[in-house]
Amino acid sequence: MDSLVPWEAHLEVWVLIFGVISIGWYMVRVLEPKAVEAGYTPITRSQKIFFLLASVLLWVVSDWPVHEIAETRLYFVHMLQHLMISMIIPALYLISTPKWLFDLFFDESKKGWQILKRISKPLFAGILFNTVTLLLHWAWIVDVSAEYGAVHFGLHFLIFMSGILMWMPVIGPVEQWQLSPIGKCIYLFAMSIIPTVPGGWLVFAEQVVYRHYDTPERLWGIDVITDQQAAGVVMKLLGGFFLWGVIVTIFFKWANTEMKKDSEFQ
Repeated sequence: MDSLVPWEAHLEVWVLIFGVISIGWYMVRVLEPKAVEAGYTPITRSQKIFFLLASVLLWVVSDWPVHEIAETRLYFVHMLQHLMISMIIPALYLISTPKWLFDLFFDESKKGWQILKRISKPLFAGILFNTVTLLLHWAWIVDVSAEYGAVHFGLHFLIFMSGILMWMPVIGPVEQWQLSPIGKCIYLFAMSIIPTVPGGWLVFAEQVVYRHYDTPERLWGIDVITDQQAAGVVMKLLGGFFLWGVIVTIFFKWANTEMKKDSEFQ
């Protein structure tokens, strides 16, 4: 693999991950004791694990060799990278965010809180997330992103933030902004529909869609059409399976709670 994907240092990635881990350390060692004194709930063990998992995944998909493979060799790895950055990693960071940390940065009386509340509403967040998803499959944007590092970073930041907003009505730190359990299931089902459009398009395309990935040297012997089809499967199935897994979990948790309530009244 080294001959096709030579090692390259990504100092910006290392600085980013170091910064994220440093923030997590500061949050646990300095801010949490003050928050507990103020009456907030301490950070749980699972929240710490989710934070570390999200940070490790962000590092893996942003550094060598995944970055090089995703941007220059295989589009299906590019799709796996986007699945992580747009959907899985934002969810893990949100789950690991304590309410007191959110309150520290967003005062309910300030304008920032009101703006975030509006753009976190299901309709806006859902439309934004799916619009960004569709735009990122436009051939021109794919080519420009691969050509210019600043554009590439900006697009990754955009899909990450759209992912954060998409999850806010489901697992955001402000419970009042969250939908009901059934509402969450319907919302996530809607989120699983749009990505199947470009996914199906890639699966059934008979011609090369992204010329940038049509290179003479093929990594692992995967031809360009097979690569496109695999990318479509990632979009159409893996992303959908992840969302449906969350839907099933929410539904059965809600059903179990309702059954317990019914048994208490009998």
